[in-house]
Amino acid sequence: MLGSTVLEVAIGLSFCYGTVALIVTTLQEALASLFRLRANTLLAGIKSMLNDPRFDGLARAVYAHPLVNPHTDGTAMDERSLRSKPSYIEPAHFAIALVDSLWKVPGDLVQLRSAIETIPDPQVRTAMLSMLSRARDLQQFQDMLAGWFDNAMARMSGTYKRNQMLISLLIALLLSILFNIDSIHLFRTLWQQPGLAAHIKEVPAALDPAVIDALMALPIGWTRFPPVLNADFALQVAGWFITATTALFGAPFWFDLMQRVVRMRATGAKPEEVPVAMRIEGKVAATPVPLP
Repeated sequence: MLGSTVLEVAIGLSFCYGTVALIVTTLQEALASLFRLRANTLLAGIKSMLNDPRFDGLARAVYAHPLVNPHTDGTAMDERSLRSKPSYIEPAHFAIALVDSLWKVPGDLVQLRSAIETIPDPQVRTAMLSMLSRARDLQQFQDMLAGWFDNAMARMSGTYKRNQMLISLLIALLLSILFNIDSIHLFRTLWQQPGLAAHIKEVPAALDPAVIDALMALPIGWTRFPPVLNADFALQVAGWFITATTALFGAPFWFDLMQRVVRMRATGAKPEEVPVAMRIEGKVAATPVPLP
């Protein structure tokens, strides 16, 4: 029936897209861990925030502080000599480390102002003096520094997410080509043979061999390689790009959609109401009574 065919196609597509997105996420996390992308992005953000591109001023002093980088010995002279780079810095700890890097001996705000006035970069100096002039005490000044750090990291986080989306798209496109996951061909085949998705019974909890086997049971993969460069190949390339873009929605989106459709398939269609004629005082009244 048309209704069951639509459900099977929706389940097959959702399962395929969700699994591809799950594989992409796994590979992306592995790459981020291997190349320390979060730590390097955080370091680049602090260098930009403090106008220290060569890592020889305030940024280096902040990273030498044990509150920011507990594994450092305080002797790092450049980025390469850093034993470890934190992937996250607490804003309050950043504020304390920045103040300590300027304020070698604790004193009053007047001494702190004198230390800030020695900062060579005019933009950083002006920003910190502006916050210091508005602070009632040291704690409020550190809170302002923490807020400044939060704003800077929010902008850097936006840049990081955009870069990660591009990486996700490229990984998904690579997977689509390697395994020939053509959305157009997949849709056509499932529409003509909806039983190909009948083996999909539930949403996978994790990426395991059973999930990969279920994915490979769908109409994907190469039957002829290399492909013939004709109009059908152009349509195939379009199908690859469609599959790659679906990974940007993320696995939770597709698996949630799949779970809803699976429930609909398990429930079945709503029974039709059957009118039962009831004779009341010589009149016939039609009363809809649902089937049991």
